[in-house]
Amino acid sequence: MRSRLSVVAGAVLLGAALVAPPGAAAAPGAPQAPSAARLAAGVPTGLIPDRPTPQDVGRALTRVARAADGRVRLGIAGRSNENRPLRLATVGTGPARLLYVTQQHGDEPLGTPAAVRALWALGVPDTAWHRWLRSRVTVDIVVQANPDGAVRNQRYNHDPAATGEYSEPGVGYDINRFHDPLTPIEDNPVPEARAILNRWHATRPQIVVDYHMQGRYRQPDGRETTASILWPTTTLAGEAAVARSRQLAVRNHDAMTYLAGAYVSRYPGGDYEGIARNAYGILGSASLLVELSDLPEAQVDFQIRTAFVSMIATAQGAADRSIWRADPARADTIPERGPALPGMTTLRRADAA
Repeated sequence: MRSRLSVVAGAVLLGAALVAPPGAAAAPGAPQAPSAARLAAGVPTGLIPDRPTPQDVGRALTRVARAADGRVRLGIAGRSNENRPLRLATVGTGPARLLYVTQQHGDEPLGTPAAVRALWALGVPDTAWHRWLRSRVTVDIVVQANPDGAVRNQRYNHDPAATGEYSEPGVGYDINRFHDPLTPIEDNPVPEARAILNRWHATRPQIVVDYHMQGRYRQPDGRETTASILWPTTTLAGEAAVARSRQLAVRNHDAMTYLAGAYVSRYPGGDYEGIARNAYGILGSASLLVELSDLPEAQVDFQIRTAFVSMIATAQGAADRSIWRADPARADTIPERGPALPGMTTLRRADAA
């Protein structure tokens, strides 16, 4: 009973903060927040394709930056092996630093259009609430961290000389196994991972969220999982960082469940320190993996909106510090992910982000 009451209380608080029903109280000192639906509705249709090429990403980000009139700043975090830019977009000037990463695996695209939509929603409007939020947070997004993999629709980066563990000979490296903070960055063979690590060290974000995709899974109650999340599980991450990561997980679970309508489970991830979720927890950030299920085409926009809601809710929760009021023990109530649906082989993977 107590855990159910805490879930309901969390949903009510989240609703007051982000959905903004009539009469809901804003965070102390903050203007009333717009609803997630209103923020999403303000993003122009066709801003970016659901499965964008690197060129699509560049055009969409340029459009966002122009419309934002300087409130969204574009840069390059690094370059891929084929010299494609690893695009960095930043919104906000506040002291709380956040880092989002999308599409480390090139065949997992849906976090990328969600990020572009979130940049528009946070950076283009200039209401009192937007100005308040941008004065409290700075959100960096590495948008489509694996452009070489994206053009090939493959998990790995492009490096035909790749060898060793977490590589596919003749293909490339799994970027999301090369964030090990215990390895000197200059010895890291993966340029995309080096770029993300360098950005972390340049900004030391409080929060890191890494967006991926997974296969399809069914829960014991018969419903299909639409997203899975997980915090650092390595024993090398400090207790404080893990506790904050679990609070971040609770915030995202509630936002995706109550605002986006997702069915969120706990991802069965490993404890290897080279996985981004673990690495940035070791470095001290609140760190979270978000996996969107590879649902049928008719549900793709729903999945993009789920990631969009995650990004907006995380930014607002960092701005008003409501994330840090969540009970980290509630992370244990997130159900474990169920078994794979039979015959579902859309995504070829070890399935362990």
